[in-house]
Amino acid sequence: MASKVIHAYYNDDDILMQAVKKVKATKHHIEEVYCPFPVHGLDKAMGLAPTRIAITSFMYGVLGLIVSVVMMNYIMIQDWPQDIGGKPSFSYIENMPAFVPIMFELTVFFAAHLMVITFYLGSRLWPFKEAENPDPRTTDDHFVMEIELHGDEKQLMEMLRESGAVEINKVEK
Repeated sequence: MASKVIHAYYNDDDILMQAVKKVKATKHHIEEVYCPFPVHGLDKAMGLAPTRIAITSFMYGVLGLIVSVVMMNYIMIQDWPQDIGGKPSFSYIENMPAFVPIMFELTVFFAAHLMVITFYLGSRLWPFKEAENPDPRTTDDHFVMEIELHGDEKQLMEMLRESGAVEINKVEK
């Protein structure tokens, strides 16, 4: 089932921010805002939930730390103990100071790589994905606010004109 949406085009990010606040104040639902660059504070103005990528990053870092400890304990202590520089390999705890750089590097490696993968999957970005922006100008110099159409269409369009929209289109989605 196709739904009708209104695309309001803006050519300045400050005007867009004021328009988003005005539209949210009138209880209209903003589906999406397409921008050529990140606009600071737009997520809060739209009422989006805060991201949980920092929590996943911490969990991925802990996973990397655990993998590094288990890997070094198995390789250097259990499987193939070696006497390097007169340091005996009786236990992992005795040799842990020598393993700190490896633990740090694997923690950062796991956190960074798995966080990027999580971001792309959560954003539904993958190779060969078709662009979802409604107008090619949104990658250059225009901002598009997509509003789901419910209720009085003329009042919404008038409010968007007053908010500084340079172009307003009604589109079937």
